[in-house]
Amino acid sequence: MKKWIVATMVIMILIICTGTGCIDNTSAGSEKENSSTVTITDSLGREVDVPKNPERVVAQGPGALRYQCYLNAQDKVVGVESIELREDENRRPYRIANPQLKNKPLIGEYRGNTDPEKIVSVNPEVIFWTYVTSPDDADKLQQKTGVPVVALNYGTLGVHRDEMFKSLRIMGDVLNKEERSEDVIQFFNKTIKDLNKRTNNIPEDEKRSVYIGGIAYKGSHGYQSTEPAYPPFDFINAKNVASDMGTDHADASKEAIIEWDPDILFVDLSTYDAQPSAVEQLKTDPSYRSLTAVEEGEVYGVLPYNWYTKNYGTVLANAYYLGTVIYPERFSDINPEEKANKIYEFLVSEPVYEDLEKGFGRGYGKIPVN
Repeated sequence: MKKWIVATMVIMILIICTGTGCIDNTSAGSEKENSSTVTITDSLGREVDVPKNPERVVAQGPGALRYQCYLNAQDKVVGVESIELREDENRRPYRIANPQLKNKPLIGEYRGNTDPEKIVSVNPEVIFWTYVTSPDDADKLQQKTGVPVVALNYGTLGVHRDEMFKSLRIMGDVLNKEERSEDVIQFFNKTIKDLNKRTNNIPEDEKRSVYIGGIAYKGSHGYQSTEPAYPPFDFINAKNVASDMGTDHADASKEAIIEWDPDILFVDLSTYDAQPSAVEQLKTDPSYRSLTAVEEGEVYGVLPYNWYTKNYGTVLANAYYLGTVIYPERFSDINPEEKANKIYEFLVSEPVYEDLEKGFGRGYGKIPVN
């Protein structure tokens, strides 16, 4: 009788403990597996809890949505900035390839100047934000919306390539697109390696000197606007006469351009129909008219890649085109337009070169200045 009473009491204690949590039937590993969120570290070093494989996403700031399209995750977009609502957008490859974006709800002005209330109204599960000025700004938006905010450094294909790849991987981890993010990173590395391999053994004294002007920088500019570290030049080891002017956007003096007298001149086509127009300057300014390249008709147009920050597909496409002009024997197998479309097809799933040509008024080729 006593044994039966003891056994009954033990059973009752076990039942009570199980119901009240005295006994944990779930291991720490199982809890992690069953959790509906994961913790990631964003580009600003913030730890953010995000839903696993979210289906409703907002990407704000220059280039944020571009990266999402690179990862083939545009179907998760539930709201867009004002720049995406333009009817005849034909200057940004990812937007050309995704015309449905113009039908998405508005979350506010572009460059990250969004409206928290509008964001909340589209009920996103995650917000990606590029060009965030500080962790505090990201925290404030997260507090106002109640939605996890993942800050991303946009990076570059040049000296800040690691930051760019880190952001692609972070976004890939959040969106369950890890494999695609690695494919995109491999594509960039492989393409840059091919460009370098074609040109890295050309002696400096055998290279033709080059200069590019009219480069877009928060708007269109005249021919003095240049980039000393113009990535397409760097990738093909070109002899850029402005390379000693630093690493950021710069305005070369007219006197310097005349003194350099480059063998070949390139024009960023953002200036083609703009004021001031670099093309018109080359046609009418007596100083520019004296340049050897102008006299010999060695002036060529290239697609702008600075359009709501850097369009990396255009950076690579430009590099191949420049290669056919500067080193024709090293790029004899390349048709620039076809190569551009192959690059765009991989990154944004559509061959959009012809659309860009229409958007900027012309595409690759010689520009008549005589």
